[in-house]
Amino acid sequence: MNNFDRRRFLGLAGLGALSVASGGLLSACGDAKTSSGPGTTTQDQLQKLLPAYVPSELVKADIPSVTGANGFFSSPAFLRYPDNPVATTSGVPGKGGSYTTMTPLWGAIPSASGNAYYEAVNKAIGANLKLQPADGSNYDKVLPTLFAGDKLPDWVQIPSWNMGNLGFADAVNKFADLGPYLSGDAIKAYPNLAAIPTSAWQCCIWNGKLFGLPVYYSGATIAGTLFHRKDILAAEGINPDDIKTPDDLAALGRQLTSAAAGRWAFDDVFDSLGQIYKFPVDPNRWVIDDGGKIIHRYETPGILEALNWYQAQAKAGHVHPDALADKREDAKQRFWSGKVAITGDGPGAWKGDDAKSGKAANPSYDRQAFKLLSTDGKPEIWMNPSAGMYSFLNAKLSGDQIKECLAIANYLAAPYGSKEYLTVNFGVEGTDYTMVDGNPVLTERGSKEVATTYQFLITPISPTTVIAGQTQVVKDYAAWEADMVKYAAKPAFYGMNVTEPAQYASINQPMVDLVKDIRYGRKPVSAYQEGLKTWKAQGGDQLRAFYEDIRSKYGTGQ
Repeated sequence: MNNFDRRRFLGLAGLGALSVASGGLLSACGDAKTSSGPGTTTQDQLQKLLPAYVPSELVKADIPSVTGANGFFSSPAFLRYPDNPVATTSGVPGKGGSYTTMTPLWGAIPSASGNAYYEAVNKAIGANLKLQPADGSNYDKVLPTLFAGDKLPDWVQIPSWNMGNLGFADAVNKFADLGPYLSGDAIKAYPNLAAIPTSAWQCCIWNGKLFGLPVYYSGATIAGTLFHRKDILAAEGINPDDIKTPDDLAALGRQLTSAAAGRWAFDDVFDSLGQIYKFPVDPNRWVIDDGGKIIHRYETPGILEALNWYQAQAKAGHVHPDALADKREDAKQRFWSGKVAITGDGPGAWKGDDAKSGKAANPSYDRQAFKLLSTDGKPEIWMNPSAGMYSFLNAKLSGDQIKECLAIANYLAAPYGSKEYLTVNFGVEGTDYTMVDGNPVLTERGSKEVATTYQFLITPISPTTVIAGQTQVVKDYAAWEADMVKYAAKPAFYGMNVTEPAQYASINQPMVDLVKDIRYGRKPVSAYQEGLKTWKAQGGDQLRAFYEDIRSKYGTGQ
């Protein structure tokens, strides 16, 4: 994959894991006013709406997926692109139609004029998709105007984190209901769409209808984990597999912090403590406790334990000063240079380009992830929704136009290892890309023409692939993920697309600020309870009642 959604793009791709301190970047499909209800769907409706799942057997991964707990599974991994890519579609899917699209793009927007990549893909799909990439950083400002003016394109991508100011449980009704075309066995007319896991389709359902097409999804999506510099630990005689509890981790603080070496044990690892101490981080917020009560992350015993642990490390001088100053933009450089030995980040940080950058700073650089830690010898990790980005077809399209777009989507969703995937993701061989050591690499022209555009309309399941020639990274990540999925669990309200009432949108920020003040040592842990009391009084208890009503009507998604 040459690009990822913003969840991976800004978080899981390594610009800082999505955070309990973020103020709710990825709330449950938005904190916006809705008149039609919470946007979610009963379990009975869900079973009728979900498309059939028919895994594709046309492409064999070098390291196949491993099935873990609760139906989650690791990503297929490829060490090289297959020598003889298979075609997963026959004929040309389009019928010559012309459709406007809009997708976000983080990076330079390529020129459409003379773009060999755009021309090649449109020729292959047999239609004219008029691509209109928009600045991803300002996408949230563009969308409301289009909705308000009823000027939506024919095919538009909307990330979950941009749904909050759209009132999406209502706004989604501007899009076509895809259920009649895709639910149940109907999807078998589109084999590549049928190969999309059920969990990804579940994320695309609002108000009892199937509206979305999933983008950049996986069989086990997590917010982040704890990484270590294996080369540094090895030099200190530390076996990372011996680190199983937060006490073991704290002991590393003493062992790895070295004034003489200019090294601190930890960067900002607080969010990664959620997995260990069992409090959810965004987009997950709620837990069902042992007594059956719905409690928010701020009410869990684990968040207090984590604050105590983290503040102890900060006071002991084991956390890098820049991490305590919230300078996240430099976190990667601190890890690459060896100024810190342990960091928290999204799984997308563990890629070949990271290894290339790290080895440029230090030839012995070796990023690895700890196996899951726990306080009780029973590791568990809550999954994020399989997909956090979706595309939608305009409800104004005719039935024939919808069918044409779905046929095109079936082409765009061809799996890694296929002929179609090369065209959609890399363009024209010899012009936009060449094969280097068995893997496609963009040429200079390709790096200017090929951008994540078609991919933001729909994708196949995200594979793990070689980047920058770093084959060992793929092997290491695949092995770690295969172990991780053994402990995968569904959090409360998993994949339910709940739209929270607008009046509760601002109640989290004071707690976000308080958590930062405590973990960075600016306030004592004892200040937490007063802050929690205020949060509950300002709407936390009412929001819990809202979710109690959701549970009574729709269940918890678990």
